[in-house]
Order: sequence, then C-alpha cells, then structure tokens
Amino acid sequence: MDKIIIPKPKRFKRNLIILSVIFLIVGSGWFAGFNIFEVLTHLYKGGRLLGRMFFPPDFSYIPNIVAPMIETIRMAIVGTAVGAVVALPVAVLAANNFIKTKWLHVPLRVVLNIFRTIPALVLASLFVAVFGSGAFSGVIALSIFTFGLVSKLTYETIEAVDYGQVEALMSLGANKLNVLRYAIMPQIMPQYMSYTLYGFEVNVRAAAVLGYVGAGGIGQIYETNLAWRQFDRVGMIIIFTFFIVLIIDLVSSSIRKRLV
Repeated sequence: MDKIIIPKPKRFKRNLIILSVIFLIVGSGWFAGFNIFEVLTHLYKGGRLLGRMFFPPDFSYIPNIVAPMIETIRMAIVGTAVGAVVALPVAVLAANNFIKTKWLHVPLRVVLNIFRTIPALVLASLFVAVFGSGAFSGVIALSIFTFGLVSKLTYETIEAVDYGQVEALMSLGANKLNVLRYAIMPQIMPQYMSYTLYGFEVNVRAAAVLGYVGAGGIGQIYETNLAWRQFDRVGMIIIFTFFIVLIIDLVSSSIRKRLV
C-alpha cells in the first residue's frame, strides 16, 4: 500500500509575505512621521480633553442642536433621493449585459469611478466655493456622492441577474424596454432600495461634518464651538449626533434586511 504524502506548507513563501507586510506597514509609518511613543506620551492630554468634553457635557445646549440636526437629516434625505434617482438609469446604461456597446458603458464606468473617488467633504468644499455657504452646497455634494455609490452597486447587480428571464422574453420578441421592465427591474429593485438606504446612512454621517466647511447642518455649530474651545458643548454635540445616527442606522438596517 502506497504511503500518502502530505506536502509541507511553503513556509518560506508565507514568511516572506508576512515580512513584506510588516515592512510595508513600518515603512509607511516612518514616511508618514508616525511615532507610537509620541502618542503614548500625549495620552494624558487626550484624557484631559475627553474629561472637559464629556464629564459632564452641557445638557442645556440640546435645544440649540435640534434645528441644525434636522437640517442635517434633511440634507441627507434630499441628497440621497436626487443621487439615487439619477443613478438608476445610468446604472442600466453602464451594465454590459444590457447595453452591449463598449463606447457607452466603458466611459460611464470611468465617470462613475471618478465620482466615487472624491469624498463628500471635498465635494462640499468645492461647491461652497461656487455656490456659497449653506445647505444647498451640502445637498449637491451628497447627491453626487450618492450617485457614484448607488450607480456602481446597481450596475453590478444588473450584471448578476438571472439571465434566463431575459432570454425567455427575448425569445418571445420583447424589446429592450420590455426586458428592462419585466425581467431586470423586478430582480434588482430590492437591492437598489437597499443600496439607497445604505447611501442614506452614509450621507447622514457625512452631512454631520459637512458644516465644518460651511455646507450647513450640525457640523457648522460643531466647528464654531470647537473654535471657541467650548468643549462641554462639543461633547454634547457628539453625543447627540451619535444617538441620532445610531437610531437611523438601526432603522435603516432593519428595513434593508426586509428588502433583500
């Protein structure tokens, strides 16, 4: 009876990969000027700052936070809605299994990748310079960010649909619009709505800091209080924002689980 030979693991290759990763991390930290000892020596300053912010926070400041937080949520709602509506037809055109024309879906994907690489905070800074301070600049920034996010996820979903339904309709002589309406849309709508809700979650968190560059919302009073070193109010803003975002995330996650 022949012996079963179990090949030994290639330890040299594994160790080489581990050493390469360690070298990459250490080298990146060195070039970035990261110093763990400096972090440890300044921990007491961080603890003192946290004490001024949260022990205790200024609870009497809550009435001043409510209106900016409502504005932040409104910015996220409008930005998500506009971006998601525009994203759906663009995603259909970018999917290579529906419109099989490279000169159309390839440039669209390049444009979508460009939009996704620009953070919402950077977009808000640009639009504040163009349109001035206020919630409008923040809404435009969130709309573009949502458009890039939802469109990419949606066209990937379209490319993964069950093509049997599409072929069945095409064999009956259905045109592109009928195929889109009766075969593709019913399959992708739950995922599309889930991506939209996910975009809303992200936008609420992003909108909370857009005011820091003058794009309205609660970030604006956060920046003002931080500039005046009113840390007890800053702590209250952080706590209030945390609970609002947590509630929105829980509700949105529950809805997304029901959709998918």
